[in-house]
Amino acid sequence: MPFLVSDTSVIIDLDRGDLLEAAFKLDDSLVVPDLLFERELDAEFGARLRALGVIIESLDGNEVRRATQLRRAEERLSVADTFAFALAQGRQWTLLTGDGVLRSVAEAAGVAVHGVLWIFDRIETAGICDAATLHGCLSKTAAHPRCRLPRREIELRLKRYAN
Repeated sequence: MPFLVSDTSVIIDLDRGDLLEAAFKLDDSLVVPDLLFERELDAEFGARLRALGVIIESLDGNEVRRATQLRRAEERLSVADTFAFALAQGRQWTLLTGDGVLRSVAEAAGVAVHGVLWIFDRIETAGICDAATLHGCLSKTAAHPRCRLPRREIELRLKRYAN
C-alpha cells in the first residue's frame, strides 16, 4: 500500500470540496508528520482525521536534521512543510502539497510530488465518486476565495466531469 505524505493545504482543499472521506477510500495510506498534525490540523480536523485512519508519523533523527537544514536554506517554507518534505524524502513516499515552493523543492530533490487535483483524478479513476459528485466537489473547492489551484486544470476537469 503506497504512502502519501500530505501537507495542510491538501487536507484543507479536500475538506473544502467535501472529498476528505473519499480520499481515505483510495488504496493509499494518508500520512502526516506529528508536528504538522499537532500545529496545524489537530484543533480543527484531528478527531475526524483519526476516525478516517490518518497515520501520524514521527520523524527519525536524520529526517529532523534534513527538515532543519531545509528550513534554514528555504525560509519561505514553514517548519511543518519541511517536516512533510523530510518524511516523504526519508521514506521514499509521495508528497502531497499545494505549496509551489515545497513542490519545487521536492521536484529538485527527486521526491514524487502531487497536488489535490491528482487526488481528484485518483478518486475518479477508482470510481469512488461519480462525475457529477466530482464536478460539485471541485466547483466548491475552486469557489473558495483562498483557492490557489491552477484555473486551466480546474476547467479541464470540470469539462470532463460534465460530459
